[in-house]
Amino acid sequence: MTLGPLMVDLEGTSISETERKLLLLPEVGGVILFTRNFESVEQITKLVEEIHNIKSPRILVAVDHEGGRVQRFHEGFSRIPAAATYAKLAKTKDAQDGLQQSRQIAENAGWLMAVELRACGIDFSFAPVLDLAHGLSGVIGDRAFDSKPATVSTLAYAFMHGMNKAGMQAVGKHFPGHGGVVEDSHVAMPVDHRELEELLRSDIMPFENMIENKLAAIMPAHVIYDKVDEKPAGYSSFWIENILRQRFGFQGVIFSDDLSMEAAGIAGGFGERADAALTAGCDMALVCNHLDGAIEAAEYIKGYSNPTSQLRLVRMHGEHDISWSQLKQNEHWQQVSAQIVALNDSPELEMDV
Repeated sequence: MTLGPLMVDLEGTSISETERKLLLLPEVGGVILFTRNFESVEQITKLVEEIHNIKSPRILVAVDHEGGRVQRFHEGFSRIPAAATYAKLAKTKDAQDGLQQSRQIAENAGWLMAVELRACGIDFSFAPVLDLAHGLSGVIGDRAFDSKPATVSTLAYAFMHGMNKAGMQAVGKHFPGHGGVVEDSHVAMPVDHRELEELLRSDIMPFENMIENKLAAIMPAHVIYDKVDEKPAGYSSFWIENILRQRFGFQGVIFSDDLSMEAAGIAGGFGERADAALTAGCDMALVCNHLDGAIEAAEYIKGYSNPTSQLRLVRMHGEHDISWSQLKQNEHWQQVSAQIVALNDSPELEMDV
């Protein structure tokens, strides 16, 4: 058996019989968890183990756990600050020392986020955000590290390096950049009117730099860049094949963003959406918050097989297994957790958004 090209979700804290049948389908290769799936560290660890044991190779289990406003699990987990915190910290110090210190703290935060998830068995988090903070997008806001491509690249690399040390691969999002539009693709169809060359000089630079530094996976944006292509990036073979695969030589995994989002509806029903994402070059398509839509998508792409995608996807399995009890006794975890959690309550680092 191989890893299928669909990532789906669960409605509660356990697996229903309908969901179990869905997960057993060869078209399904991943599960994304949300806050509604979490009750405690013990419960989420047991749930992840149950998902992993359903079939072989084990289903990938992921979560959006960036820090700041996007952290799905709280009770028992360290509170990770928003990405913008690290650049803000650098600005409170002398320029060179500040950036060096911020890089180390961003690396520690990436490690802390990843090692706690790995202690529950979760394979990876959809992080870090590589969008630029243009001051336009409310849905991005302080999820972005900074407005400067070089600073985003530096801090995101440090965060990724920390994740990798904990045994977790990183997913850079939202290619080629969601920060330049006001609209939220969860509820609208954003259109970015900039030319390709301008995007290459700005928003795309962190993605290019991270690809050069062995970024494992990328998630495209549900945004239309109408001067470049008429389709949203996640449905666009130009963005995925021509730019990511050919121009930048990216050989990692490409995950679609959630196909239940409003902007994804441009492709039609859930089956058509999954097919459009996979046809454009995505390796795995996400269908979240819509069980019937996930079942429809699995039926629509029945028999789909892409051996290259399957080879890419197996690399996303987590490594360096550690138990929660072992982690809590780890002196390095204790020190790093205290350091990172303290950033949330530092008056000088209060966010402007």
